[in-house]
Amino acid sequence: MTGATGPEDPGPTDRTDPTDRTDPAASAAPADGKAGRGAHRRTGWDAVRPWLVRVGIAAAVVVAYFLLPLDHLGPQRPVLSWVLFAVLLTVVAVLLLRQIRHVLLDRPDSRPGVVISLLIVLSVHVFSATYYALAKQPGEFSGLHTRIDALYFTVVTLATVGYGDITPRGQAARVVTVLQITYSFVFLTAAATALTTRMRDMVVRRPERSRLR
Repeated sequence: MTGATGPEDPGPTDRTDPTDRTDPAASAAPADGKAGRGAHRRTGWDAVRPWLVRVGIAAAVVVAYFLLPLDHLGPQRPVLSWVLFAVLLTVVAVLLLRQIRHVLLDRPDSRPGVVISLLIVLSVHVFSATYYALAKQPGEFSGLHTRIDALYFTVVTLATVGYGDITPRGQAARVVTVLQITYSFVFLTAAATALTTRMRDMVVRRPERSRLR
C-alpha cells in the first residue's frame, strides 16, 4: 500500500538539470553586442559619408573651374558661351527647385543639406566662368583679369558688398551682373531658406526621438 506521506513524483517535464539551464539573454549578448557595434559603425559612416561626398564634389568643381579652357570662350565663341551659360544656370535652377520641393514635402529620403550646398557652389562658379569669359572682351570689365578676380567679383556680388574695385562697364557684363543678383535673390535665397527649415526641423525632432527611445 502506497503511503501519501512520501514526496510526489515530479512529472517528466520537471526533471531538468539546473546546470543545463542557460540564459538566452546571456548567450545572445555577444552577438547582440557585435550587432550593436556594427550598427553604430554604420550609423557613424552614414553621418560622415555625405560630408565627404560634399567636400569631394566641391573640390572637383573648384579644380574644374581653374583647369577648364575658359580662354576659348567669350568673344571667340560667343554663341557657345551664351548657350553653355543658359543651360548650366537652367539645370542648377531646376535642381534647386526640386530640392526645395523635397523640403516642403518633408521627404525623409532626400539630403538637401548636401545637394543645395553643392548647387550653390556650382552656381557661383558658373557666374565666375562667365565673368572671366566676358572680361576677354575689351570694355566689358574694369579690374577683372584672372579667374581669381572673377571668383572674387562673383562672391562680392553675391554678398552685395560692392567694393567698387571691379566694375562691369559693358552692356553684356552689366546684364550678367543683374542676372546674378536676381538669380541669387530668387533661387539661392529660397534654397538657403529651405535648407535652414530642414536643419531646424532636424534639431527639433532629435530630442523627440531620444525621448521615444
